Amino acid sequence: MKYGAALALSASLLPFSEAISLVQRSPDARPKAVGLDIQRRKVENPLLRDRLRRRQENTVQQNLDNLETLYFANASLGTPPQDFRLHIDTGSSDLWVNAESSTLCSDQRDRCAVSGVYNANDSSTYEYINSLFNISYVDGSGASGDYVADTFRFGGEELPGLQFGIGYTSSSSEGILGIGYAINEVAVNRAGQEPYPNLPQLLVNQGLIQTNAYSLWLNDLDASTGNILFGGVDTAKYVGNLQTLPIIPYQGQIYAEFIIALTSLGTNGNTNNLMSSAQVPVLLDSGSTLIYLPNDVVTTIYSEFNAEYSSERGAAFVDCALANSDATIDFTFSGPTIRVPMNELVIVAGYSRTRPICILGILPAGDGTAVLGDTFLRSAYVVYDLQNNEISIAPTNFNATESNVLEIARGADGVPDATGVENAVTAVSVQTGGAINGGQPSVTATSTAGGVPAVTAAPKLVAAAALAGAGVLWAL
Repeated sequence: MKYGAALALSASLLPFSEAISLVQRSPDARPKAVGLDIQRRKVENPLLRDRLRRRQENTVQQNLDNLETLYFANASLGTPPQDFRLHIDTGSSDLWVNAESSTLCSDQRDRCAVSGVYNANDSSTYEYINSLFNISYVDGSGASGDYVADTFRFGGEELPGLQFGIGYTSSSSEGILGIGYAINEVAVNRAGQEPYPNLPQLLVNQGLIQTNAYSLWLNDLDASTGNILFGGVDTAKYVGNLQTLPIIPYQGQIYAEFIIALTSLGTNGNTNNLMSSAQVPVLLDSGSTLIYLPNDVVTTIYSEFNAEYSSERGAAFVDCALANSDATIDFTFSGPTIRVPMNELVIVAGYSRTRPICILGILPAGDGTAVLGDTFLRSAYVVYDLQNNEISIAPTNFNATESNVLEIARGADGVPDATGVENAVTAVSVQTGGAINGGQPSVTATSTAGGVPAVTAAPKLVAAAALAGAGVLWAL
């Protein structure tokens, strides 16, 4: 990311109790929101994938593919449509795809065909913008090429003129649908350009939704689909009421990522028995598979659940039977608490002969910002309100079959069925990852199995390919 230095923000407690009203349209009006189904896809190595990816009526709804660890949505670009499977990423802000003629896809056509490739010559609505697209990660991975605009289709809607990046040189076959703050776009961070309207803002500009906000429901680890709802919330997908928290800005004024304050961490209903500090800034990031927490917190968690950390493999191994435990890890954010069950945290990493080998989906964050990835987000229903710089959150309703969509209205009280949290933490000391456009620095692990390594930066860059060398293969 652009914000590579540690940015100290004073810790404070300020009132944040403004009630948020329920907004309903007339009985005959369709909610102004756009829904998109998302699907989960198994990946060969979620630890390595974390390293490679993190950069940096009118309801629009889309379903997500949910095959084991990463979440994707089906969409198309161009005229006639060219189909893509895009990785949903709240931690970055650009949509980008590989060019058919990219160096990677020319050599690995079958691999790129799964996610899709873009051919500008095949689209009558293609528009060239500039050649400033250049997204990179500190491990050397990334993509570079052109910024272009074309017609984007998803969730039954059509958006002409969406700007996105084309990778002519890249090291990842997966297309990314970044839906974060526009200030985190590559054009802003790398080229000093003005922000352009990415997907959520373009939906507002073209009148498909009322405001720049969306909600995310990943469902549980065994489910194959979830949902992202632009401009709306689905009250059938969560339990209780939404509670609203302030997003914490850098330097007290720059809103660039979805960081909120974690104020308590416990187990089985016990408050703060895993966390010594008063509050920890955490990034809500659907583009990360796992959870990354401060080293001292992770040490306590590993001790609590008999996890053995292997610095050689960059993972914490646990007894697979832990997935059947009734234990939970409870995350509290000033007011709301999200309880994450063990069956969402214990991941089958592979097999040794016929015996499953499991890891705990929590790793030390080192010097980087703590991250709550998919192993946390599956247990939460989250509303990302970019217009008002707020997060509304509630426990998820796993495997909900009903739907009740309400649109998010313009203004400070637009999120339906939500209430502001009183005395919410509004500022904490934030240590950013120091990466270029969203990546995380590398890790130096020095401890032996059973302990937590000495980590110099967030372990999203752990070279966990060593797992394969140890006889552990991630299921496809």
